[in-house]
Amino acid sequence: METRNLTCIGCPLGCALTAELENGEVKNVTGNTCKRGDTYARKEVTHPTRIVTSTVRVTGGDVPMVSVKTAQDIPKEKIMEIMRCINSIQVHAPVHIGDVILENAAGTGVNIVASKNISAVS
Repeated sequence: METRNLTCIGCPLGCALTAELENGEVKNVTGNTCKRGDTYARKEVTHPTRIVTSTVRVTGGDVPMVSVKTAQDIPKEKIMEIMRCINSIQVHAPVHIGDVILENAAGTGVNIVASKNISAVS
């Protein structure tokens, strides 16, 4: 039986979790004080995902960069591919929070969206 130790990020408590796996399947999770800890541990050891945040270049804006993020979590193994996509694009101002900056990033089905407003320079 394999054991993995994790720190839960499901709530502010940061519980020390232990997940026991057998043949790649989670058999038991201990250390959690809420249901979110159990859910987090099972997902993290079998198929970890992340929200990616970054910046994209802006032309014609009052600032040169806009903060962006993935609209949903993406498979952890896709992070570098997502970052290559983000680093290869630029947008033209104005930009509004929630604007889709890149659709279906790295074939994940997840969009990259703006998380800041950028005004156009007149």
